[in-house]
Amino acid sequence: MVLNQVEGGGVTIREAAEVLDLSERHVKRLRGAYRKEGAAALAHGNRGRKPHNAVDGGLRGEVLELAKTTYAGFNVQHFTERLKEREDIGLSRSTVRRILLEGGVRSPRKRRPPRHRSRRERYPREGMLVQIDGSHHDWLEGRGPNLTLIGAIDDATGKVLYALFREQEDAIGYFQLLHKIVTENGVPLALYHDGHAVFERSEYETERLEEQLRGVRYMTQFGRAMAELNITSIRSRSPQARGRIERLWGTFQDRLVSELRLARVSTIDQANQVLWQYLPNHNRKFVVPAAKEGSAFRKNERNLGSVFCFKYERTVGQDNVVRFGPHRLQVLSGNGRYSYARAKVEVRQALDGSLSLYYQGSRLVIQPAPAEASKLREFNKHVPMVSDQRHYAKPAPDHPWRGIYRQFVDKGNTG
Repeated sequence: MVLNQVEGGGVTIREAAEVLDLSERHVKRLRGAYRKEGAAALAHGNRGRKPHNAVDGGLRGEVLELAKTTYAGFNVQHFTERLKEREDIGLSRSTVRRILLEGGVRSPRKRRPPRHRSRRERYPREGMLVQIDGSHHDWLEGRGPNLTLIGAIDDATGKVLYALFREQEDAIGYFQLLHKIVTENGVPLALYHDGHAVFERSEYETERLEEQLRGVRYMTQFGRAMAELNITSIRSRSPQARGRIERLWGTFQDRLVSELRLARVSTIDQANQVLWQYLPNHNRKFVVPAAKEGSAFRKNERNLGSVFCFKYERTVGQDNVVRFGPHRLQVLSGNGRYSYARAKVEVRQALDGSLSLYYQGSRLVIQPAPAEASKLREFNKHVPMVSDQRHYAKPAPDHPWRGIYRQFVDKGNTG
């Protein structure tokens, strides 16, 4: 309409440029094209053309097929990363998301509505606080046994220091976890954990009323190990307080489960192998720099074998035998002492099940002791009884005794 007025002389080029918000030069260019081609010249030249960066239809179909089969259950970001790493398909996250939405493939991750909470500041230096926890989840999605993932994350950087699968959340798993952290990084200042029985328990001595009133807490084996390493034990009061590691479990239950499915894992050993291969890649993507440089991890100066074990107090019997469950340990003379009868000793059970005895810090020489009569009687109960009935072998037809018997019968001695 404006160009028609320009052609009719009712509007000048300058006035048309002001109305169309274009330059006078561009209006003149449009007028020249309008005179040659009419209204069709006003459409953009790329109208109807396929963009040069459009994704090919075959590639779209391949992405959708992979999302529905090999990488089923992967979230969009994780799926985009695996396409580039394993399939050599370099597409952006937004492009992959658009392809999936147009193909009817929705993200498997369900997000809860946001809640208003205050965010706690991270500890400023690596090693000042380490959060540890266990996650019970169907990690193998029915392909194998139910497993528990035990892990530790540094509060300052978000680095996963170590993790391992266990059949259950137990003290041995946490011993292995902390042993790996101390060996590879050092001794942290504090551990942040929940109220699991591995970390603390409340058992009250009935004969000490004053301790009951004070609420005495008895130390667990893992708590004793933390005390020997001079690690501060901090108990959280809610899952929200352990948000760092709880969010880690959410990420693992999404990404790690997909990796385990992709590797077709069905055993705990296979799961640990995939997990340990996955952790370096996870840390590269999610670790953040600490607010302050340097590490708060301390150098270990203790014998870790004497720390990461189970310790129990026992009294040596008059026969210098220590009873420990089904085991009977004979204490031999040594260390300048002939007998250890009635002495208080410490039984140490290593993570592999082996036993050792210590008296005032010195290791004692022991050997398996003979079982008591009561144990032998229990053993005899399971041994099948031998029948008292006698079985006689029948002589062969050519046995000499048969010849003597025939002579006896031939002489008429049948009585």
